[in-house]
Amino acid sequence: MDFLYFLEGIRTPLLNTFMLTITQIGEETVFLVTALILFWCVNKRLGYYIMSVGFIGTLANQFMKLTFRIPRPWVIDENFTILEQAREAASGYSFPSGHTQSAVGTFGSIANTTKHRWLRIISIVIAVLVPFSRMYIGVHTPLDVVVAAVIAVALILLLKPIVLKNDGKYIPPLLIVMTVLAVGYLCFVELFPFPADIDAANLASGIKNAYTLLGALFGLLVVYIVDENWLKFSTQAVWWAQVLKVVCGLGAVLIVKSGLKAPIQALFGNSVGTSVRYFLIVIVAGIVWPLSFRWFAKLGSKK
Repeated sequence: MDFLYFLEGIRTPLLNTFMLTITQIGEETVFLVTALILFWCVNKRLGYYIMSVGFIGTLANQFMKLTFRIPRPWVIDENFTILEQAREAASGYSFPSGHTQSAVGTFGSIANTTKHRWLRIISIVIAVLVPFSRMYIGVHTPLDVVVAAVIAVALILLLKPIVLKNDGKYIPPLLIVMTVLAVGYLCFVELFPFPADIDAANLASGIKNAYTLLGALFGLLVVYIVDENWLKFSTQAVWWAQVLKVVCGLGAVLIVKSGLKAPIQALFGNSVGTSVRYFLIVIVAGIVWPLSFRWFAKLGSKK
């Protein structure tokens, strides 16, 4: 807590605004958008790499949160203050830091694979600033961010040869293992005899994330099988067609994510409906939308 009190003492309005902006880079949306841009426009295997680092990291992160159940810093020490703008998004258990896990995993993967020095530098800066911002705004301790960063770096190093080498032949078994892990995590949150004093909101969030991850990972496995055997879409297109592809594709994904939420949950219930919805989101992103990529590839060739 001494380091957090030090950071509390150097807060200024300008620095507060900057750190609150930086910390948002560690949110789930940034990870998903980055992964989809790489998957659609750069290199499919690189997309699988970042998604594998992100999904396995999330599984580990969620499991550890519910296993250790460590409160947030301001709960541990009632005299410590956080930036109030950050309180609403920091409702879960503290250890380890999910934002750190996401930012280091996403941008660390980019830094570990890009050939562009400027992109590597930017990615490393982001991967450092996001964990620092979590401590600065007061929602995580140094232990929270260090452990999350170590897990992310370990996954970056471990998964790179599995996904990006050997012509990607280890991707199918990796996706199967990831799906099995998601099933295991779901069994954990549904069947484990948690103590009576467990925070109900945290447990509910863990259960929701379990169904989300299961649906997304099963969808990713289906996407890989369909693309490798039938679809085989290309990521190539002229730059402005790539921009159009991403903007329209993200719009399509958002429609499925938000527009189908109510009818799917009405049909399947909240928990199973979450799995079904995220399965469909991945199917749309990985199969349905890529059906249009041949058209985008032709746009730049027209005279």
